[in-house]
Amino acid sequence: MRRQKDSLVATALAGLLVGFVGISAAQPTNQDVTYKAELAPLNAKTTGSDASGEATFMISGDRLTIRVTAKGVPPNMEHLQHFHGFAKGDRISRCPTAGDDKNGDGIIDIVEPESVAGTTMVPFDADPVGMSAVNDTFPRAGADGSFSYEKTVSLKALETAFTKKFSGQQLDLDRRVVFLHGIPASTKLPATVASLDHIPAQVVLPIACGAIKKIRD
Repeated sequence: MRRQKDSLVATALAGLLVGFVGISAAQPTNQDVTYKAELAPLNAKTTGSDASGEATFMISGDRLTIRVTAKGVPPNMEHLQHFHGFAKGDRISRCPTAGDDKNGDGIIDIVEPESVAGTTMVPFDADPVGMSAVNDTFPRAGADGSFSYEKTVSLKALETAFTKKFSGQQLDLDRRVVFLHGIPASTKLPATVASLDHIPAQVVLPIACGAIKKIRD
């Protein structure tokens, strides 16, 4: 009788252990995930150079590290940089092409890509969580026409700010595109080049773009 009882106890414990292991294995873990966008030139004839670079987004637990390196951008000036996407979350963004120059002036301005890339979303400035599209804390290119940017933020804090601004939406990095902006204020542009609000068109003119893709998890 004792052996039978011990056997039943052992069987029950084994069952509990298997169940525990199964539950543990099913729980999500905070694995590292990396996304990257290869940045290609836009409006090269207007800028006089081929702006390029890459943007990486590395997630580890609650830490999101954003890194951007750029070269061939107009030197000695600040460059706005953001990821863009569709606020309704119903479409995947893409970078504009020459065919998206709707008014045929040879320049893709800040407004024309909205139908394919969406709207400005998260800035890569001193405070991405602040969600400020335009300010004076974006990176400044050196005399060689290059810059590097790196910022680590709380993923949860950024997600909260993002959802507040874009109701019900998630970051969904691999559905977004990265834009670099900005040419010298002295650059003459045709009147057909649109801008946003009171901002000079030179400040927000796109100079490079790249689609964000998941590369590792």
